[in-house]
Amino acid sequence: MTAVRDLLNWRSLRWKTCLLVTVCCCAVALTVGSLVHSSTRTRSMNDGAAKAVAALSRDLEEYEREGLEPSGLKLSPDTIPDELLHRLHDRQDPARGDVTWYEEPGPGDHPSMWAARMHRGAPVAVETDMTADLLTRRALDRHMWKYSLLTLAVVVPLSALAAELPHRRLRRVARTARRIGSGDLTARTGPGRGNDEITAISATVDSMADGLHQRLLTEQRFTADVAHELRTPLMGLVTASDLLPESEATDLVQDRVRVLRTLVEDLLEISRLDAGAERAEMRRVPLAEAVPDTLDRAGLRTRFTATDAGCAETDPRRLDRIVTNLVTNAHRHGRAPVEVTVAGTTVTVRDHGPGFPPDLLTDGPRRFRTGTPERGRGHGLGLTIARGQAAVVGATLSFANASDGGAVATLRLPAAG
Repeated sequence: MTAVRDLLNWRSLRWKTCLLVTVCCCAVALTVGSLVHSSTRTRSMNDGAAKAVAALSRDLEEYEREGLEPSGLKLSPDTIPDELLHRLHDRQDPARGDVTWYEEPGPGDHPSMWAARMHRGAPVAVETDMTADLLTRRALDRHMWKYSLLTLAVVVPLSALAAELPHRRLRRVARTARRIGSGDLTARTGPGRGNDEITAISATVDSMADGLHQRLLTEQRFTADVAHELRTPLMGLVTASDLLPESEATDLVQDRVRVLRTLVEDLLEISRLDAGAERAEMRRVPLAEAVPDTLDRAGLRTRFTATDAGCAETDPRRLDRIVTNLVTNAHRHGRAPVEVTVAGTTVTVRDHGPGFPPDLLTDGPRRFRTGTPERGRGHGLGLTIARGQAAVVGATLSFANASDGGAVATLRLPAAG
């Protein structure tokens, strides 16, 4: 279907190339045809004039020698065309030289070439038939048109085929760029053949993908290293905070330590997701029971509704993590009431706050970004972890804004076989 749509795209490079070749061929054919037609007509007029003058001289010699009027010789001014007489009388010296005139073909397509001169003070002329010459020139014009069209019928398809190879290479570069833009940094165009501009573009796209991939790997390694390095001193900090005497200051320290511990655990989880080290333990999970249990453990005030809830093929621990993160994000960055709905194998979490920011709807959640200030502050890892865990269990997680306000996160799980 894509190939047909691309073929019918008249703005594509393929059809622009064909149009350019067609215009060039037509321009060359018209130029050559006009030159050939003009030169052939000029030569025909010259040859016809020479033949008419020779016939006039021959008839006059015969007339002088034998005294009999030849059949082709016009001795009476009444039998000579007015245009020829005007040309003869308009000469500066009518007594010297000959005058020729081409009579254009009439309805019968019988043109003539006339030659006239002054003989003994009176005009004489002779008419030469040019019909054969006219038919020859018309046949030549028809052949030029016919073979020009035949050449176009051959050249245009060949140009389309010739344009297909660079067009195909450009489509491959475009597909690779789209895959890179969608997040697949392993996409590559591959080495090209030749040393043209398309090869340079392909090499540039591959180089860009290599640079982005390397930067992402560096970021992932940094995240994992920071999380591992913080884990050991953090455990000591947790132990030390538990030994502090009870006081308001101790409660504050322990609360901040718990926040820091959650952050480090999230970083470790993201590093495992980035490395592809997470493996799901799939089993049959009834959503009407699993989701309410998750909400109870979260301890957040949430409305739950189940409509024809089914059983999903998923990892219950990861499902619990996804739903918990979505509900926590709704309470933290949205406004009550927060509603969780299960319909079939689809779980929907909605709040009534300002909604997701436009960049999140376009590019998806990003780590360490919480979007617009009105949705609150935080380290911005909850939605990133939720999407990563959804990919591990083969589910899809999408984000949207409700028409009447509020953010909507929709988790679609694979149904149990």
